[in-house]
Amino acid sequence: MSEGQPPVADLPKVELHLHHEGAAPPALIRQLAHEKKIDLRGIFKPDGSYDFRGFTHFLSIYEAASSVLTGPEEFRRLTWAILEQSAENGVLYSETFLSPDFCGGGDVAAWRDYLAAIRDAADAAEAKLGITLRGVVTCVRHFGPDQAKRAARCAAETAGDWIVGFGMGGNEGVGKQGDYAWSFDCAREAGLRLTTHAGEFGGPDSVRDAVRVLGVERIGHGVRAIENPDLVHELADRGVTLEVCPGSNVVLGLYPSFAAHPIARLRDAGVRVTISTDDPPFFHTTMRREYEMLAKAFGWGTEDFAHLNATALSAAFCDEDTRSRVAKRLETS
Repeated sequence: MSEGQPPVADLPKVELHLHHEGAAPPALIRQLAHEKKIDLRGIFKPDGSYDFRGFTHFLSIYEAASSVLTGPEEFRRLTWAILEQSAENGVLYSETFLSPDFCGGGDVAAWRDYLAAIRDAADAAEAKLGITLRGVVTCVRHFGPDQAKRAARCAAETAGDWIVGFGMGGNEGVGKQGDYAWSFDCAREAGLRLTTHAGEFGGPDSVRDAVRVLGVERIGHGVRAIENPDLVHELADRGVTLEVCPGSNVVLGLYPSFAAHPIARLRDAGVRVTISTDDPPFFHTTMRREYEMLAKAFGWGTEDFAHLNATALSAAFCDEDTRSRVAKRLETS
């Protein structure tokens, strides 16, 4: 870091990979459980944080926590809480993964009601906190292809200036990327841009299938591409952007430390990489912490993070007016 420059953690930030329910502060989930008289004590540690062991258990705890988010008003409160925390960490622009499965069960009319509440909170946060949010609808892989089609229809029916993308999360061990091709084709025909989780617990082949079979332009995680040099070159040549979440990968055991994480090697090989938190309260992270840990691990400074943010903004699914507006704020913040 050069003399006179701010600490990297204080830099303005762009985040592309954030699960809406997974970003729920534990205190909010406990409050909602109390209000609804739902016993969720089993999902928390004594210190109040989420309690899970391994990825599949994490998914079950995630879904248990989401069970108290039963209506649009809860999602309004959740959206404000998420954006308040993101803004505190210097995030100027964020894309959040929204699942119609948790917002009306895949029913389009119910989804519209949830979405209206989420957008109301997002508009209020932009006016008061200066953070811009856009939505990427996601299907949940382990809910199966038929349920994914319902999510895709919800996405297609609400595609526009705020719902800007479609993707897939969930357990990579269930099925193949191609099993969900109909849903991605549906979203593409509606004008939505595409991303999907791959190369986290799935190996390099899952990344190749995501790019070649589903035709996505971004990959959630994608870090295990590093295991196949030819695939790394293909990602670089195609200009595919990886939504990398180093803290998440370390907590879930993909890599033993930030220093062992392949983000720097991927970047050095010409792959477009970005930084996100994934499910921040679950993984005890924030965007500030991600920056601090990456700076410590790789010696990255202000210019490195400015370049990473520029990459993220260029890969964002928002319209060009929004991109230009956020770019100006990045330059002046």
